[in-house]
Amino acid sequence: MSLKAFGAKVFAKRIRKKINKWANDPIKTQERVFATLIKTAQQTAFGNDHNFRDIKTYSDFAKYVPIRDYEALKTYVNRVVEGEENILWPGKPLYFAKTSGTTSGAKYIPLTKESMPTHIRAARNAILCYIDETGNTDFVDGKMIFLQGSPEMEEKNGVMLGRLSGIVAHYVPKYLQKNRMPSWQTNCIDDWEKKVDAIVEETVDQDMRVISGIPPWVQMYFERLQKKTNKTIGELFKGFELFIYGGVNFEPYKSTFEKLIGRKVAGIELYPASEGFFAFQDSQQEKGMLLQLDSGMFYEFVKADTFFEENPKRLTLADVETGVNYVMLISSNAGLWAYNIGDTIQFTSTAPYRVIVSGRIKHFISAFGEHVIGKEVDQALKEGADASGVIINDFTVAPQVNPNEGELPYHEWFIEFQDPPKDLDTLALKIDESLRNQNSYYDDLIEGKILKTLKVTIVPKDGFRNYMKSIGKLGGQNKLPRLSNDRKIADVLTTMIDK
Repeated sequence: MSLKAFGAKVFAKRIRKKINKWANDPIKTQERVFATLIKTAQQTAFGNDHNFRDIKTYSDFAKYVPIRDYEALKTYVNRVVEGEENILWPGKPLYFAKTSGTTSGAKYIPLTKESMPTHIRAARNAILCYIDETGNTDFVDGKMIFLQGSPEMEEKNGVMLGRLSGIVAHYVPKYLQKNRMPSWQTNCIDDWEKKVDAIVEETVDQDMRVISGIPPWVQMYFERLQKKTNKTIGELFKGFELFIYGGVNFEPYKSTFEKLIGRKVAGIELYPASEGFFAFQDSQQEKGMLLQLDSGMFYEFVKADTFFEENPKRLTLADVETGVNYVMLISSNAGLWAYNIGDTIQFTSTAPYRVIVSGRIKHFISAFGEHVIGKEVDQALKEGADASGVIINDFTVAPQVNPNEGELPYHEWFIEFQDPPKDLDTLALKIDESLRNQNSYYDDLIEGKILKTLKVTIVPKDGFRNYMKSIGKLGGQNKLPRLSNDRKIADVLTTMIDK
């Protein structure tokens, strides 16, 4: 065992003990975070506007601070972006993480000197928990790669601006610099396809042991490596031991990855976002990711099926249950307050608090009152693909509310296959059956002949990548929406398929 591997084991044990301390005392941990946030932000413009001096309890907070998304918080964020101080959090932020908004164009999420370290620690701690649980340390002596956005930044009114993944690249510890790939020059390439090709050239003959990134873009990297070498990834990188991923549900990609790699590789799931690093998989044995309760974020939850009511009930950690679909709200030391991050989660455990991401509150299908969510379509597709023996590259789902004359409306599933199935109708029935078993509203609509069985439309090879490229969102942290309540994506795909 190398000195680095030995040191990693000792450090991992120490960090695991620290994590267990707050994870085993979750309510008091969150109460402490809440009190610190309110006290620190009392003198800010937001604190003054929302009576922070009078907030003594969570009930006070819920009374004075309404739920907001980025659009609703934008007037405050714009003041920060324009260079004002003490608006959402004391002083100025260290960075703005620039993300793509749906209705607001670019979004600027503040990262402060208090919040930035939590992003770094959470990613590090995920790996340390894996080391402590498994005892595996061989990978620390090999090469590792994170497929990420460019680390180049620009200045905006005295604050550096960039993509979160690029900002994080500036914080790679010195002891990992020799192991880290690709090179800085390659990381700065903006064109994603050119970047992946350059990464292939740099890594093809290296001892890659840890590979990390959003699954569809890692898949693209793997496919180009395989095309260049005619080898599986497992043959090419014999020491490849650990795949670290996040951003999308990995289940739809699992079969494709196993085929590309040629063997099973341990995985660690992360739940990062520009707004905060919310959770990470802390155990290979337990389902879900450990919610980060001691990272400067106070969490609230609203049952997803009540979220669009006028005054939905807001819950703290003490009130949640397993298996319920919640919209997650955060208040943070980056200056976000009762902020709707847009995700829905479910708790898999409350001792400790572990979560899975079940979808996006705006990404669902309820064109007919069915309210189908991401977790349900992921599970349905997995069951259908397993039963039919097909491998899925990518997919998205949209409603067809204006079918051909004489037809009932339906859900249309656009799927890119590794190899298309011989019998699409059987696959559609399998997926439909699973969806009906999970969602009683959808089942009632099929049973009542309001909807007909879903339709599968085959997307040609690289069709989704071509779509993402056409809208300027190929690679990096960009993700294809799984569900839409309209046909904006579907219509573009249909046009591309018909050409």
